[in-house]
Amino acid sequence: MSKVADPYSPSARNTSFNPSQEELRKLTAAMPTARLTVYDNYNVQTQVLARSTGSTYIVTDSPEITSSQTISTEEGRRVAQLQEAYLRDKDVIVIDGYVNNDPDFRSPVRLVIEEAGANIAGMQEHLLFKDEQVGEEFRPEFTLIFTPQLTAPGYPDDRLIAVDLEGGITRIFNSDYFGESKKGLLRMWNQLVYDRGGLALHAGCKVIPTEAGERTLLIVGLSGTGKTTTTFTRQNESKPVQDDFVALMPGGIVYGSENGCFAKTYALSAEDEPTIHGAVTSRVAYLENVSQKEVGGPVDFFDETYTQNGRAVFPMEALGWSKDARDIAPVSSLLILNRNDGIIPAVARLSVEQAAAYFMLGETKGTAAGGAAEAGKSLRVPGTNPFFPLLHAQQGNRFRELHAAGDFEVFLLNTGWVGGGDGDPNAKKVRISDSSALVKAIAEGTISWERDPDFGYEVATSVPGIDDPELLQPRRLYQRQGRIDEHQAIVERLRRERAEYLAKYPGLNPQILEAVAG
Repeated sequence: MSKVADPYSPSARNTSFNPSQEELRKLTAAMPTARLTVYDNYNVQTQVLARSTGSTYIVTDSPEITSSQTISTEEGRRVAQLQEAYLRDKDVIVIDGYVNNDPDFRSPVRLVIEEAGANIAGMQEHLLFKDEQVGEEFRPEFTLIFTPQLTAPGYPDDRLIAVDLEGGITRIFNSDYFGESKKGLLRMWNQLVYDRGGLALHAGCKVIPTEAGERTLLIVGLSGTGKTTTTFTRQNESKPVQDDFVALMPGGIVYGSENGCFAKTYALSAEDEPTIHGAVTSRVAYLENVSQKEVGGPVDFFDETYTQNGRAVFPMEALGWSKDARDIAPVSSLLILNRNDGIIPAVARLSVEQAAAYFMLGETKGTAAGGAAEAGKSLRVPGTNPFFPLLHAQQGNRFRELHAAGDFEVFLLNTGWVGGGDGDPNAKKVRISDSSALVKAIAEGTISWERDPDFGYEVATSVPGIDDPELLQPRRLYQRQGRIDEHQAIVERLRRERAEYLAKYPGLNPQILEAVAG
């Protein structure tokens, strides 16, 4: 990936470079879709409720370089010209900053957005790191050009996210959903991290003090699987480092990406998640698609009438406690979240090959974050990272290399149910408190293990703070309920489906394929 030779600046009617948060707040307040809340922050209702995966294309004349859908460079130039012509009579906002804050690793980036998306500018500004170099002469490595009100006829839903990795530019048409801005910049950063010998992970990061010293944990998972909740739930006065994306480099070194958080708000409660709730209800937060009946009134985090995919963005400082990624030790444990409702145990410990296999499988139940087509469906997303722009086999192989050469363990965590789904009388929920106990025990090394006869990974025999062995070994639940034949049928189906799924990725290390045999 090459740097943009000259900083992109739109030929617009008026360009506002790096307005303050107060100025962005005023512009947001003027949006017809924005409502002031009882918390004195703004809640914007969007037309697009989730990421538009079906409208996302890599711009290249070599489609073999990516597992994503592509458009040609000629088509990329055509749509670029349409967007540039559109912007000429618009007022636009430019937000500059950095992905990552380490001077030797950070990437300068720029968001250009029409004023109709002022809230998106405010949200993105919260996530970027800043310094004195930000200004009109700023030279971005990645640029994202966002036109929420410009349609792209001929593309799914007349919407387009065109990702030019070579040029370092992503263009977004006809979406007012903030996630396209955030992920648009991070998608390009994914390739940069890979080119530098690491792997960008769709993961949170936290540090947990223990008697043996501070432990660094990475929490990998699709949106809605409990990644943010797991990252911010406190164990031993732990501190969050990163909410959503990190770079894992050789030697287990971890780099952060963002200076803020993009939190899912559905079912958010002060009792279960006090840290996130406090930040979301602060004046500096921006809300998106959270249920609200009247201007200036309260919001209802439990009302899913419009969407379950309500969101909030706030700076890390709004938490009141966090740790800078530059000050943490190499990773000690990596957790792969799987929001499941069957025979996946609350926790399993994985070998190197198993870890790469389950990383590649990326199994979970879909949520509204991925759109209506994913909500409630059983999904497999390699690396739980829908934003990796290269070949997915490269993800799996790189993950295996980093794990094999690093001094860290990998665990599979089920943040859903065992024995059945929500509402099934036979099922048991893995509660937030259960997951927290598991995270604490992983950090402190207090779990006892034995080999699982079905899948070959290790399952827990005892965990401090968890007194239900059926959460730890679902086979016991099925056995007690007289459902062991059902359990065995699921085992056989998963083995077959997993092998078939991984075989779809040419170039994947064969040892990773063999690891799903059990």
